Amino acid sequence: MRISVIGCGHLGIPHAAAMAELGHEVIGVDVDQAKVDSLNSGQCPIYETGLPELLARHTASGRLRFTTDIREAAEFAEMHFIGVGTPIDADGRSYDTGQVYGAIRQLAPHLNQACTIVGKSTVTVGTTIQVTALAQRLAPAGQAVDVVWNPEFLREGHAVEDTLRPDRIIAGVTTAEGEKAIRAVYAPILDAGVPIFVTDPQTAELAKGAANSFLGLKISYINAVADMCEAAGGDVSRIVEILGIDPRIGSGGMMPGIGYGGGCLPKDVRAFTASARQLGATDAAKLLRAAEEINESRTAVAMALITRALGGRPLKAARVTVWGAAFKPGTNDVRESPALALAHALQQAGGTVTVHDPQAVATAMVRNPELDYTGDLRASLRGADLVVLATEWPEYRQASPQALVDGPANPLLVDCRTSLDAESWRAAGWTVHQLGRPGK
Repeated sequence: MRISVIGCGHLGIPHAAAMAELGHEVIGVDVDQAKVDSLNSGQCPIYETGLPELLARHTASGRLRFTTDIREAAEFAEMHFIGVGTPIDADGRSYDTGQVYGAIRQLAPHLNQACTIVGKSTVTVGTTIQVTALAQRLAPAGQAVDVVWNPEFLREGHAVEDTLRPDRIIAGVTTAEGEKAIRAVYAPILDAGVPIFVTDPQTAELAKGAANSFLGLKISYINAVADMCEAAGGDVSRIVEILGIDPRIGSGGMMPGIGYGGGCLPKDVRAFTASARQLGATDAAKLLRAAEEINESRTAVAMALITRALGGRPLKAARVTVWGAAFKPGTNDVRESPALALAHALQQAGGTVTVHDPQAVATAMVRNPELDYTGDLRASLRGADLVVLATEWPEYRQASPQALVDGPANPLLVDCRTSLDAESWRAAGWTVHQLGRPGK
């Protein structure tokens, strides 16, 4: 099929490259000419595992190209994916869908033939109906323009894998033609056995918020249990094992740490909470808000653990190394990064902070220029009084504690992601503290 992807960011670029990988002819649209030029040369402005290789391969083959001309995309494609951003609105709770409606207003006047618009962006329930009315009113093709809402469930760091081999596809449709179009574009994925849920648009819109909010609840729940373990001297990692074996629960997503961040979970939980209030589901809103409050407390919890690890020594003038800037491994995205929030708090408390990250140093420097950064793991340790693991990159889990123990002035490690094998680090001469786990 001939496809356009409107909006080339953390959602649009992986989707465009993956659609080319499936065999479609793809044109990506973005307003940023410099970004478009970079993409057309095969250079990726974001980091996602496997994405640079996919982008380079399909821009070189001619199957994937990018433009700033939305008219060109309208004339080229029979299906248009909308992947623009929907950040939190000025009220701090709802989605700002201005870019979605802006994309429709720019695209629709050039739609002269029957086509399908497919929304990927996360939106407020009811958006599909409004977008359909707007598109059909503005398009010369009128009601021959169909709209389907097909929310993404991408994990940043795994966006390519999750697009090519998702665990499910959801399509909110109003016509048989819309369902047929979705089944056609995803035919290779569906043929591989991936289930598709064809629903009304409202169900599809709510499903995305429900999924991410449940994950936020799960993360906040295990962090609350970690706080209880801190107070009681219990071991949260053992509790995760015990809970995880229960088929009703499972251990996925139950990693105690400094909370969730990024461009999806925080805004989706906020917006889903707001939707619950707007729909009159006040008890649901209270439950969701409680998860937010636990997540918002994680920097303070981590700071308390660091203070205890220092044994009362002041943070003021201490040299602190923070491992991790991205909000999670596998991406250079630092939006609402708990790691950077913690690094900033350490700096505000008087510490001299150096941040290391395998991929996100450049993006972090823009977001938090007051911190020092390095891309060299060993250099990050030089003279450190304290090392704080804040993002669970495999580079840290796979590092040799024996090879690194002579780097800091004091081999004191606070693992705020509960991701390291603490015993092997202790055996190498490190003192290790982890959230919700007793020190030994």
